[in-house]
Amino acid sequence: MSELQIGLLAIGIVVVAGVYGYGFWQQRLYRRKFGATFNDQREDALYSSVSAAKGAADVLIEEEVSALEHGESQRVKPDDEICSLLDATSDYIVPVKLQSPLSSHALAPLWGRRFDFGKSVNACGLNATSGRWERLIPESLPSYSEFKIGLQLADRTGQVSEARLTDFHEVLRDIGEQLQAEVVFPSMEDALKQARLLDEFCAEVDQMIGLNILPGGDRLLFGSEIARVAEQHGMTLQTDGAFHLLDAHGLTLFTLNNMDINIPFQHHTLTQMRVQGLTLLLDVPRVERPSHRFDEMAVLARELALDLRAGLVDDHRVSLGDAAIAQIRGQVVAVENRMLAGKIVPGSAQALRLFS
Repeated sequence: MSELQIGLLAIGIVVVAGVYGYGFWQQRLYRRKFGATFNDQREDALYSSVSAAKGAADVLIEEEVSALEHGESQRVKPDDEICSLLDATSDYIVPVKLQSPLSSHALAPLWGRRFDFGKSVNACGLNATSGRWERLIPESLPSYSEFKIGLQLADRTGQVSEARLTDFHEVLRDIGEQLQAEVVFPSMEDALKQARLLDEFCAEVDQMIGLNILPGGDRLLFGSEIARVAEQHGMTLQTDGAFHLLDAHGLTLFTLNNMDINIPFQHHTLTQMRVQGLTLLLDVPRVERPSHRFDEMAVLARELALDLRAGLVDDHRVSLGDAAIAQIRGQVVAVENRMLAGKIVPGSAQALRLFS
């Protein structure tokens, strides 16, 4: 190789290295300049679109994790809501008295199967230091002198089955034997009887009231128009395909749904959607003061219908006047009174458990 060729090769290597180094330097500048910007924009519309109801649950989870990381068991409220809700009328409750304080890891066999029983499982522990009942999760760090494990007897899917209740019984029996603990099992026969009564009660009052919004003639409602009007009235599109109006606690008051329940609303298809009508729904057992909420829903339904140039109709597409709406309200009042007579307050934490 001649000296000229060697020189040209050396120059080429230097140029390539220079270009690479410049590119790397530019990339670092870009990351330093825009990386912080991207990090600071995490609260934009995309990240904020998660429902407030889910957000409330996430906050609860974050608080629990934070307490675990810092060992701050004292942050748990003395009257832990879940533990105070456990009751023989709604749960099969098994007390487990320990010989010496243990952490929630002692319930490992239960944690591994807690989704196998068809109904919600809630575990509480009597904190050996504070003397307070606390809701347990698998990662709970404090030591507990006693456990209280509850299997919910019924929900919207029906009552707990005898087979699932038996499985739950066997898991806790095995735990008791392993821990050499004193375990008190209530009568399964009585529990199944109570589950049946609770299920019958829930079925009796489990009412969803709907007011339909229908445009005249053959006119269809545009998805983008529906979204605009719904947002003007404080409603937001959630992941279930309906627009929700939320209360101050992030719980749903009403939902605005496509009348065709098989076609949910979705952000990316709103501009292409055309629907025949809408249904504004009130889930009676899950809201506080249902009759009052129904009055608010009737006002909202009229306003939505006016803004969408549509009318209010029943399920048979017959126009809804004041008399018909008053009749529907009477049904809501009847459900509300029946729930109160059954000592289940509409919209309460207990009602939200049972009607989930």
